[in-house]
Amino acid sequence: MQNTAEIIEKLEIKCALLEQQNAELTAKLTWFEEQFRLSQQQRFGRSREVTSEQTQLFNEAEAEARPSLPEPTIEEINYKRRKAQGKREAQLKDLPEETIEYHLPPEEQVCACGGPLHEMSTEVRQELKIVPPQVSVVKHVRHTYACRRCEREELNTFVITAPMPSPLLPGSLASASAVAHIMTQKYVEAMPLYRQEQAMARQGVELSRQTMANWMLQAAERWLEPLYRRMHEQLLKEETLHADETDLQVLHEPGRSATSKSYLWLYRTGRAGPAIVLYDYQTTRAHKHARQFLSGFKGYLHVDGYAGYNGLPHITLVGCWAHARRGFVQALKALPAESKTAEVAAKEGLAYCNSLFALERQMHALSPEERCAMRLSHSRPLVDDFHAWLVFQRPRVLPKSAFGQAIFYCLNQWDKLTAFLKDGRLELDNNRAERSIKPFVIGRKNWLFSNTPRGAKASATIYSIVETAKENGLNPFAYLKYLFEKLPNVDIQNTITLDELLPWSEALPPDCRVNK
Repeated sequence: MQNTAEIIEKLEIKCALLEQQNAELTAKLTWFEEQFRLSQQQRFGRSREVTSEQTQLFNEAEAEARPSLPEPTIEEINYKRRKAQGKREAQLKDLPEETIEYHLPPEEQVCACGGPLHEMSTEVRQELKIVPPQVSVVKHVRHTYACRRCEREELNTFVITAPMPSPLLPGSLASASAVAHIMTQKYVEAMPLYRQEQAMARQGVELSRQTMANWMLQAAERWLEPLYRRMHEQLLKEETLHADETDLQVLHEPGRSATSKSYLWLYRTGRAGPAIVLYDYQTTRAHKHARQFLSGFKGYLHVDGYAGYNGLPHITLVGCWAHARRGFVQALKALPAESKTAEVAAKEGLAYCNSLFALERQMHALSPEERCAMRLSHSRPLVDDFHAWLVFQRPRVLPKSAFGQAIFYCLNQWDKLTAFLKDGRLELDNNRAERSIKPFVIGRKNWLFSNTPRGAKASATIYSIVETAKENGLNPFAYLKYLFEKLPNVDIQNTITLDELLPWSEALPPDCRVNK
């Protein structure tokens, strides 16, 4: 028989194992409950990352009220004034105007007493008139002239032909306005080609989606790619950039299955310099693609936590505080309902981030030098306190919990997160890149995939042109139409000529700009 000491020892060991197992199972259960609550939030909750603390920013009247203070003396003055120009008039002031007047026929401009009527006043009603796209045929007739005297006298026949603009795509029906419209509908309005094909058919035009696709491919490769390359050269000269990436499905890639995941990389300028937005299609998310695209760039690059940007030569990575803040928002969303009103540590972490963003809003109008100085005097102490708080919390959280992931994300990204303190031109987050990649994500939900690598590359080129145009206050359709009218008739190898056609060029006609 075993003695009592051996039995107690075995039971203690068993008890310790059971306690360890119970702790592991409890941690797993807590994690699964968090994931379930986050899933429910993503499906049914609002997507905006607004917290109760933020609502106070818009509650200034109640927050600043002091009922105990005496009311100031109020003098009541009654007067009438002319109504100021309303919002509707301001919205319509730049639109072309058409006036339709309604008069009584002369024979009806007679009073019951027999006297003539005179005009006493007018009543004006305004309404918007929308003319849907119309399709017509434009015939370019080129006349040739010869000299009859030379013909009669059998001299050298003098023949001269009237000049005519070169076509956008020789041998096709494609015009500048047609291709610009198709591109705008797909890449700005997110309308797939099959829907455009149906819309054309309703207007009596048989234009297949294959034909429209061919037009876009050829126009992008022949005319837009030189502009893209010139914009890329300008991008690499900047000193602060933003980068992001998202997945893309391309059906027919050599050596890859149709379900393989490809990527569209985004690179864009920051708050300084001309706004440039470039997309780059690649088959993978590998580090080499960013290294190749940014070859020659020296400066700061705003990124999220993706490790593929690490180790880029001559580049300092700048982290995204919006991603850091998002971790604490997710941690709060993962809490059970009864804990959301309690003073939990995740709220404290979120408060640090909110305070940092509040300081940044106060610096919006400052120069880079002034912003850098204010960051060092105001933001730096807050950042140091936040780091001490993170270090204190790290051993007290479960690494796989939502709160634990928020803590470890901040600590792992700390060098990048604090890089914004080095230069006043840098930004606190990478939201600028996320906003620029959003139009592609919205479009992807409509047309789902690209058919070939050639089509994916053309899409990246067209997106780059239209998004850069929008960032520079241009009307994408008017700008594309202008490009397709000009480019076939100029030397596209001449960089001076190309520079005059770039989206930020002062040489662009007023018609390309959005009326404000």
